[in-house]
Amino acid sequence: MVKKFDRNAQRIKRHVRVRAKISGTPERPRLNVFRSNANIYAQIIDDINGVTLVSASTLDKDFDGAAGNAEAAKKVGLKIAERAKEKGITEVVFDRGGYIFHGRVAALAEGAREGGLEF
Repeated sequence: MVKKFDRNAQRIKRHVRVRAKISGTPERPRLNVFRSNANIYAQIIDDINGVTLVSASTLDKDFDGAAGNAEAAKKVGLKIAERAKEKGITEVVFDRGGYIFHGRVAALAEGAREGGLEF
């Protein structure tokens, strides 16, 4: 019998492993990425105080266009960088959430870098 691996369980294991090594501070918060089949979400989190400082996603009211592609992910990256600059955040730690740094996750990172975030 062929075993079918649970991809999300594998992703969560990778995410836990990464989160053991990185953490967001008030000086350098964590840029967290979550992607579903239909949408992509990004949050800038201060783990010391346990607060989300900035968030952006394809579900925002001011977002226009298709939501599940790399172009949309890049727009979300630009939007989160813009909102972070308004709050005075320039440096972050990138947390890819256990996803492979490819496709939509890489596009979001590229958009955030173009927007002025450093990581």
